[in-house]
Amino acid sequence: MIDLRLLREDPDRVRASQRARGEDVALVDSLLSADERRRSSGVRFDELRAEQKQLGKLIPKAAGEEKAELLKKASQLASDVKAADAERDAADTETHELLLRLGNLVHPDVPVGGEEDFVTLETHGEIRDFGAEGFEPKDHLELGQLLGAIDVERGAKVSGSRFYFLTGVGALLELALVNAAIAQATAAGFTPMLTPALVRPQSMAGTGFLGQAAQDVYHLDKDDLYLVGTSEVALAAYHMDEIIDAERLPLRYAGFSPCFRREAGSHGKDTKGIFRVHQFDKVEMFSYVAPEDSEAEHRRLLEWEKQWLTSLELPFRVIDVATGDLGSSAARKFDCEAWIPTQGKYRELTSTSDCTEFQSRRLSIRYREGKTVRPLATLNGTLCAVPRTIVAILENHQQADGSVRVPEVLRPFLGGREVLEPTGA
Repeated sequence: MIDLRLLREDPDRVRASQRARGEDVALVDSLLSADERRRSSGVRFDELRAEQKQLGKLIPKAAGEEKAELLKKASQLASDVKAADAERDAADTETHELLLRLGNLVHPDVPVGGEEDFVTLETHGEIRDFGAEGFEPKDHLELGQLLGAIDVERGAKVSGSRFYFLTGVGALLELALVNAAIAQATAAGFTPMLTPALVRPQSMAGTGFLGQAAQDVYHLDKDDLYLVGTSEVALAAYHMDEIIDAERLPLRYAGFSPCFRREAGSHGKDTKGIFRVHQFDKVEMFSYVAPEDSEAEHRRLLEWEKQWLTSLELPFRVIDVATGDLGSSAARKFDCEAWIPTQGKYRELTSTSDCTEFQSRRLSIRYREGKTVRPLATLNGTLCAVPRTIVAILENHQQADGSVRVPEVLRPFLGGREVLEPTGA
């Protein structure tokens, strides 16, 4: 959530942010009104309580009609205090609920617009000309079947659409990717973490995933637990309700977990293969930093993502995501999109978001510097979303005979194997 003081001091900035996101601007005025009621009812309650305490001191000293009058007044005051308390609580609850609906303030440099209004910042690598090489590229599903690596038919039989098995070299390729990604993150100073896949409602809500993204979240009603769509949730809630000494910052974690997404708003999109699925594994980077360091940390996370994709020898571009395509927690987001030959376009492989103080305020995570205690900033960045990365590797490194060249960075994790060969099955 944002700072209420900022809302009071500069409501136009908050309105502009909501407008840029394509979200309800009237929410800002509703929140200002609720906050004013909250503060005025709080003052009214404090005044009445002070009067009640003062009266309580006078009653024992009074007698006769004076005491009767004071007791009558005390009775009315008790009723007024109770009403003021209820009014204050109601206004406080309304303020909090409205505040949770408000998105993070958009960074002023973010391009304004919808999904297609991003700005391309960089382009890396060379796109292969398969025609010049004399063959038509196969898509990842055909390659996966030739290699004995991907089985979506049995995935659908066992679990339904958008589920899959990784088999043989497919399973080995996932393990190689995860190990290589964790190795890079560890070398960069991240603490490796294996995180829970089930979290409590306060953890999910605290990271902002029960707002606009709620339709894509799996909820276990019987247990009131949520399946995470990213280990960002568990990593953000890891320090919930804690105060961290400033000397410990930055804190950097690399979480590995299964991820679950309904993809409720994606009907008919990427239904073939394993690009958009309901369950996948991912290595996620997560940082806690002082607020003034968040922009620099955001660039660092992007550089680590670029290092990873470059090591996989993939052609990719970096985009500055537009305001209307930001998650509610993100003030700014950069995506790295890899070229997918059979689709003839770039597709998102990694993403990094600067959430500033938005999540830490909701999760009550603060840091202490001297005598000052204040919210810190949180940032997240995908290092390796496994299925999409497998899609990009298979399609970009395929050879005319259906084999796939293994990027050098993965070879130590595949027993030195340089090529994935068709099984002939």
